[in-house]
Amino acid sequence: MVLKAEKNNIEALLRQKKELEQSIKYASYIQKALLPSVADIQSSLPKSFIYYLPRDVVSGDFYWLYKQKDKTIIAVGDSTGHGVPGAMLSVLGISFLNLVISKHRPETPAEILNFLREYIMKSLNQTGRPSEQKDGIDLSIAVINSDFTQLTYAGSFNPLYRVRHNQLEQLPGSKMPVGVDAELEKSFSNHSIELRENDMVYMFTDGFPDQFGGQNGKKFKYPAFRKLLINCSTLNPDEQHDILKAAFNEWKGPHAQLDDITVLGFRI
Repeated sequence: MVLKAEKNNIEALLRQKKELEQSIKYASYIQKALLPSVADIQSSLPKSFIYYLPRDVVSGDFYWLYKQKDKTIIAVGDSTGHGVPGAMLSVLGISFLNLVISKHRPETPAEILNFLREYIMKSLNQTGRPSEQKDGIDLSIAVINSDFTQLTYAGSFNPLYRVRHNQLEQLPGSKMPVGVDAELEKSFSNHSIELRENDMVYMFTDGFPDQFGGQNGKKFKYPAFRKLLINCSTLNPDEQHDILKAAFNEWKGPHAQLDDITVLGFRI
């Protein structure tokens, strides 16, 4: 009788595991449906690539694109955590980005981040109490004018890179999350640069440079990440994607993937 009861318990646990896996897999289909397709991105940014590698079935990373007559808006986000909690925040981020654009019609990326922060804080009931969760999103937003001669950037922590003639210029993000902060929330800052033909622009989350690997099991780190981008910046987008993928896999080796990975690159 004891063996039969144990067998029944094991079978019940296996059924629950299977149902949970099926639910998470279906959730991944919903999440992917909210992301712009490669075709959508390349219709607005013809010479572009997206290297997107969730750590789990669903992802806390996301990317987003919105095309208007006078500008193109691009966003890359990294939600707190990964897996199911991160994915729930990523869906909130995408939904609120659409709401902010349609309702408030902001002119600058900093305005988008300011509005988005208010929606995130309200939806998560964040008031700044010491005991509450500090969940949020690290978000990069670039607004490019219609003739692709100027880019305005605002970010939450993560920077944006522009590579021209093997020289990399960094536009910094503000040192605060899209969510409640330990200090009084301030407005996010805009940074503008002029664009020229053949410039490469990169937006990304911290998953790639933070990955442990190599012979000593250390982080890849940002200096090596910048060098990698500079070295492949003259290649076509598909080749750049493949080089980033190969470099990540080689560095990671037998180590577990630490976080979700997103790198979006496009040539002017």
